[in-house]
Amino acid sequence: MKSSRLVSILLLLQTRGRMTAAQLAEELEVSVRTVYRDVEALSAAGVPLYGDAGHAGGYRLLDGYRTRLTGLTAAEAEALFLAGAPGPAADLGLGPFLAAAQLKVRAALPPELRGHADRISGRFHLDAPGWYADAEATPHLPAVADAVWTSRVLHVVYRRWREPTDVERRLEPYGLVLKAGRWYVVAGPGPRTFRVDQILELAPSEEEFTRPDDFDLAAYWTAYQRDFRDRLYRAEAVVRLAPGVTLSRAVDARTDDDGWTLARVPIESVDHAHGEFLRLGADIEVLQPPELRASIARTVAELAGMYGNSTRSGGD
Repeated sequence: MKSSRLVSILLLLQTRGRMTAAQLAEELEVSVRTVYRDVEALSAAGVPLYGDAGHAGGYRLLDGYRTRLTGLTAAEAEALFLAGAPGPAADLGLGPFLAAAQLKVRAALPPELRGHADRISGRFHLDAPGWYADAEATPHLPAVADAVWTSRVLHVVYRRWREPTDVERRLEPYGLVLKAGRWYVVAGPGPRTFRVDQILELAPSEEEFTRPDDFDLAAYWTAYQRDFRDRLYRAEAVVRLAPGVTLSRAVDARTDDDGWTLARVPIESVDHAHGEFLRLGADIEVLQPPELRASIARTVAELAGMYGNSTRSGGD
């Protein structure tokens, strides 16, 4: 990535002194032409860097210039250490590198900001997965991440929910997303979204692909989530909620004369809403749609018959 490469050039010149374009290119594993462009970008950004011509020439920084992180505010330093989630970094095989990077950043911080960073690390811990759910095994995640970095095609066997369940797919991985403890790979053509834990087999290849220049991973994911919700809640129920009871998806809510709340609630399906609403017991009354109300009424009648049967007992 260009931004990290620019930083690398700056740090190399800061630690080693004068270096030629060829030496920088060899160190960074890029072409000499790329080094020329990067040096121009650094100069345009105000970095005091200059080049000497001749056999013993090369690029160097102005004597006494050193890049430091003293421009960080207290809030920025806190955010930096809060953002370093060790679990996801370890999943990607970057755990040791994250720890090393944080140590280097901490050492470069002024004492007052170092204290802020230490406090944020000691008082906040990020644990992305939800409760009551075991973390899915993602043995192919490092290989997927490597393919994302190197823009190489993956051939996978993927398990989906509909028949045929196990299918072969050719993926051009554009990026990885961690959502609620679960990894997703966004891949072309399309693009489309795949759960990494549902990849059963994976075969890397040497075939390279070109990632679209205009692809924005964050924007894609925001649109994907919005579309997912729109497709998920394709029906609607009208319900009454007991005083003090709320549903996060309820809309057009108003209180009636009995103190109950009348509201419309988007639902995924009658079957899904049936189980979701039954958990609220007598604190909810379903008014619409008729098939959902009838389904819940049947279940309540069956439960009443079961628990109202005095001949059945748990005792001897």
